Amino acid sequence: MTESIEYVRSAAAVATSTGDDYRVEIRAGRHQLAADEPESAGGADTASTPVGLLLSALGSCTAITLRMYAQRKQWPLETVRVHLGYEKGADKAVRITRRIDLIGELDQAQRARLLDIAERTPVTRAVGSGTPIIAAEPRGPHSPA
Repeated sequence: MTESIEYVRSAAAVATSTGDDYRVEIRAGRHQLAADEPESAGGADTASTPVGLLLSALGSCTAITLRMYAQRKQWPLETVRVHLGYEKGADKAVRITRRIDLIGELDQAQRARLLDIAERTPVTRAVGSGTPIIAAEPRGPHSPA
């Protein structure tokens, strides 16, 4: 007998594209965001690119998680700055580079622990593990039958 994994939704977003341009309006919880493509790719450059949003999610999750951990431990972490890059290589290979600057009177053991924690943040795990994307049935008045 195999065990069935039960999932509980912990976050949700809706991305809506209307019209002929590439701008997408995004609702994530009660927050409004947008995405677009640069002019060089046919967009109007009115918002971050989708890849920019992915990097933003990774960077913000990293910074928040490290801040929470340091606060719980009462460590003197003043600033977390996460530098991210999306790089393209040969044969369509891609990778994300991440550099984390930890500012504060932290000792080497504290710094090493924070960098270790950064490898296990929720978005780091989702991106790094290749979280499956499960197709759901379309809904709406013009969805295929």
